[in-house]
Amino acid sequence: MMHQSSASIQKPCSSAACGGPGYRTPLDAMKAPREQLAYLPCIYCNTGIDKPDYLATVDVDPASPTYSKVIHRLEMPYLKDELHHTGWNACSSCFDDPTKCRNRLICPGLTSSRIYVIDTGTNPRAPQIHKVLEPSELLEKVGLANPHNTHCLASGEVMISTIGDPCGNGRGGFILLDGDTFELKGTWCNEEDDTEFGYDFWYQPRHNVMISTEWGHPKLFEHGFNPQHYKDGLYGQSLHVWDWTTHRRIQDIDLGPEGAIPLEVRFLHNPDEPQGYVGCALGSSVFRFHRTSKGDWATEKVIDVASKKVEGWALPEMPGMITDILISMDDRFLYFSNWLHGDVRQYDITDRRQPKLVGQLFLGGSICKAGPVRVTHDRELDEQPEALVLDGRRRKGSAPQMLQLSLDGKRLYVTTSLFSSWDKQFYPDMIKEGSLMFQIDVDTEVGGLSRNPDFLVDFGREPHGPALAHEVRYPGGDCSSDIWL
Repeated sequence: MMHQSSASIQKPCSSAACGGPGYRTPLDAMKAPREQLAYLPCIYCNTGIDKPDYLATVDVDPASPTYSKVIHRLEMPYLKDELHHTGWNACSSCFDDPTKCRNRLICPGLTSSRIYVIDTGTNPRAPQIHKVLEPSELLEKVGLANPHNTHCLASGEVMISTIGDPCGNGRGGFILLDGDTFELKGTWCNEEDDTEFGYDFWYQPRHNVMISTEWGHPKLFEHGFNPQHYKDGLYGQSLHVWDWTTHRRIQDIDLGPEGAIPLEVRFLHNPDEPQGYVGCALGSSVFRFHRTSKGDWATEKVIDVASKKVEGWALPEMPGMITDILISMDDRFLYFSNWLHGDVRQYDITDRRQPKLVGQLFLGGSICKAGPVRVTHDRELDEQPEALVLDGRRRKGSAPQMLQLSLDGKRLYVTTSLFSSWDKQFYPDMIKEGSLMFQIDVDTEVGGLSRNPDFLVDFGREPHGPALAHEVRYPGGDCSSDIWL
């Protein structure tokens, strides 16, 4: 027997005042019902397990008898998709449109260039495939490949960033899907404005702007990371500024080596705010971007994670590797993960230019005590952190990676897989053990992070063998998908 009917689960169209999806303001979102379900893409690429990727539904309701368990697995019909980031067909940008409903989850295959549209509305506890866009749609019709990040638009369309071309070279572009039929409509911008590299994007129509970021050439990063490739200019280090109305690229901002590989970009949720932050993976820094008095855009580095001098690792210095960042709905706290060092951090960003570290929690990583790596010089820690031990067993293949915050800001969900070939390179034990999903309790008064001992999803125990779980989404929306106009 089901614990709850699908009707009692978070309603994807929860705005009673208007009938549309999402919430009137970010502060209204913080008052929404607690999340009960979470969706995660789970990957078998590069694991040696010849099975399709799947979408896992995890019960995150502490009152449920299946709390902290995978309650449904939706297998994709093909192998080697490398499901990665997901996004919704509708969000708070469509708040006052009663014809829209948050009931389809868009799941692009990063390496296959296939796009799945998943029906989460009919039965939220057991999603089903609604539509599949084959790779030829992208490769042949628009000359783009490697779809990555998804955002819904106020127009009702769905926009997806792309990272490459059909030959595996870098090419940052954007495709548009019809919000009703999910047919490919074309590209958002002209070909001449495509960037050399692509990755994430965030738009803010109130300031007529979109900011996009960069990764590298898919034919290179799909096989792991070679630091020499960055030195050779084969990975990005720039932000791109777009005119939201004309769809033209109007400014490029080179962040330099300190901003190497800028990945996740977040505007503040308050749509009046012309500023936000970007996490730079290889540079292990966070830059603030903002509109100047002249009307153009500028950046400044506001957080720097010091590299650690080490022995027993591939290089003499180990960067933190910031791979995900989030901002709470009230724009008070910023969170990010250091995938190599192994910690999650919480910063108070009340002073936008001077973030203050108020919480830090290690969940594994590459510098734990009694491991192969010895830290010889550390500007931040007095000693190496303790190893992660779960059920009496040390987990060597764990490090915090993807983050998702509850709407009220009190719970932070963390998964450990970055990208299957990079997992295999940096954390080979993750391939053997599977990835993990944690829930972190957040002190929203003065700051602070602590692991909830009653919640743990171990994807090493999956029916087909250890899987790599990635990004987290809730049916009721979240801090990295909803945008306010």
